[in-house]
This record gives sequence, C-alpha cells and structure tokens, in this order.
Amino acid sequence: MKIDRRALLAGGLAAGVGACVPVRSDVPGRFASRLRIVEATANGTLGVAIYDTGSGALTSYNGFARFPHCSSFKLSLAAFVLKLGTDGGMDLSEKVDWDAAALLGHSPFTRERLATGATIRELAEAAQKQSDNTATNILLERIGGPQGMTAFWRAIGDPTSRLDRYELELNNVPAGEIMDTTSADAMALTVGRLTHGDVLAEDDAATLRQWMVDTATGLDRVRAGLPPEWRAGDKTGTSLWPGMRSVYVDIGFVEPPDRAPLTFAAYYRANRQHLKADPASLAVLADVGRVITQFARTA
Repeated sequence: MKIDRRALLAGGLAAGVGACVPVRSDVPGRFASRLRIVEATANGTLGVAIYDTGSGALTSYNGFARFPHCSSFKLSLAAFVLKLGTDGGMDLSEKVDWDAAALLGHSPFTRERLATGATIRELAEAAQKQSDNTATNILLERIGGPQGMTAFWRAIGDPTSRLDRYELELNNVPAGEIMDTTSADAMALTVGRLTHGDVLAEDDAATLRQWMVDTATGLDRVRAGLPPEWRAGDKTGTSLWPGMRSVYVDIGFVEPPDRAPLTFAAYYRANRQHLKADPASLAVLADVGRVITQFARTA
C-alpha cells in the first residue's frame, strides 16, 4: 500500500500512526516523532537539526550522525571569503582568470565568464547561488585548500565539520566514511553563527542571507514545505556518485513571523542509487520543511 506522507504529517499525526511511533507531549518529542515517520515512509536515513537563534536551543533527529556535505559546504566557503574581505585578509575586488582546462562539470558562471574572468566576490556569489564547481575550487585554493575550510569551522566553534578534498571528489562519501562530512547538529549551529550570529559583520551576514534567498536550487527541497510568505534561504547539495547510495542535503535559515529566526540542516541518504536527482527524495526534504513549519508554530 502506498503511504501518503503529506497526509501523515497533516493534522498532528493520525492515531493509528501514533500507536506505532510514540508521540511525547514535549516539542522535541513531537518533532522527532514526525521525522521518524518521514524517514520510515522514505525508506532511507534522515538527519535533521533546527537551531533557534533566539533561545539558543538545538532540536534534532539523528543529529549526531555524519553525512556528506556535497555542495552545501559552499555556504561556509562564501561566508569565509566575505569575512576575509572585511577583515583585510583578501581583496574581493581582485580579478581572477582561469583557462578552459580548469572547468569542471556544473560550472555555469565560470564557463560563461571564461573569456573575461571574475572578481573573487563574484566567484563567492557564484559558488553559493549557482553551486559553480570551478569557482569553488578557485576559492578553496585561495583559503588554504580543504584544510583551510576545516580550520575556519574550528575557529568559529564547529568541532565536527571537515573538508578533505576538492570538487568533484568530495562527493564520493560512502556510508561510514568521515572524510568531507558533518552532522546536522553541527551544521545547524554553524549556519546560525554565519547568518544570525557574530561571526560575520552585519553587512556581510546580510549579503550572505540575501545570496541564500536568491539561491534557486533549494526551492524544491525544505523551502517547498515552508509557507511561501516566510523569508528563507538555503544551500543544497546532492551526490549521485556511483556505489554510495544517493545523498540529498539542504541547509539554511527561515524567518517565521513573530519569533526569532531558525536555522536548519537536513540530510537524507536514500537506500538506493539514483542516476539523476530523484523527485521522491527531494519530496522527503520538502516534508522536513513541513515539520519545521509545525515546529516554528508550536515551539
């Protein structure tokens, strides 16, 4: 029998479902119970965390488990570049050139700008908004490689997230591997520090948030389950690397009315390998967005 996940999530969970998954009266318990249903219906592995920037509370489901960053680390990379520009460690107006041999798959901005080059700031924006892989590797070289990215996370209080390789190899992360991984708990907190904390100057944080809002790759993931009138932004990641079971990622922020902003990190590893982005797997993250909506209205 096909299960309608939206019907399960609506109306506070049906009694029959609740008999299978105990629903606690506290908000974290209800949050976890709803996500267990999403995970069970999807037949994969889910990790989700929400950070309340007002209270400092972190609520999660399977939040400790490691998942690949895929392209989602580019949000932190863009933030690091913005910070270096403001702190004087990098000239964001510097013009950078590259040749055709440097172009990687999915590099729409750097392919279009091959003849003219781009500034470092433009490359950071392209890495975030278009997930441009060539722009990403150029920037990684400028900040000390994957080790520089990891050092940035450690410096801002993230002991878990790590980057070990460049694009595209960083997407090859079989289950159980720790290279190029993070956890939902760690990344929800990191996104909070970057978007609504004191890591970045306010102008840079505002720029980063706007780049996230303008990022269209996540419109069919968590943001698809949020009320359209709520301001939200994100960065996605996807790995369809052969032999490792496909992974879908979405990290970001949401600003519900009449409460402090929330940041989120959602990771889903399917139990099968996909040759292209799987609509059903994207719908899993949209269901996470619906759970986040319920959380924001009740927590």
